[in-house]
Amino acid sequence: MRCHLGLPVVIQVPPVLDDGTPFPTRYWLSCPLAVRRVARIESRGDIALIEARARDDLDFGQRLDDAHERYRIERDGLIPEDATHRPQGGVAGASFGVKCLHAHYADYAAGFARGHGDNPVGEIVAAEIEPLDCSVRCVVDARRNPDWVEPRGQS
Repeated sequence: MRCHLGLPVVIQVPPVLDDGTPFPTRYWLSCPLAVRRVARIESRGDIALIEARARDDLDFGQRLDDAHERYRIERDGLIPEDATHRPQGGVAGASFGVKCLHAHYADYAAGFARGHGDNPVGEIVAAEIEPLDCSVRCVVDARRNPDWVEPRGQS
């Protein structure tokens, strides 16, 4: 997924790194604005609130479980057969619940760009952090742009 300025918001990461290290996070949030905004949500303690919702709201909890399973199947389908070590779990390596809002949002955004990928946690995060509305590129020539500032008005 790319932002309106053409930079990647989410990148794909291989499930096994070049040195053989298993990497459970399939989609990595690379947008500095999104990373900052999601960090604010995490620092408020929203992971606990979302996990409580997953326990109390059966539909939401099932959608979260389904997201973990879809993520695991997609990632595991890309693991080379000769891999010595394999990543575990679903989104961000979690088997259940919520481990990282950044990973859930990245999964949601990548899925949205592909036309699938229901992730109820990522959906909640998206509603709070979007639009990603920078007026200048955050990165220029593979370096952080010193002229980039976070747009005002969001969380």
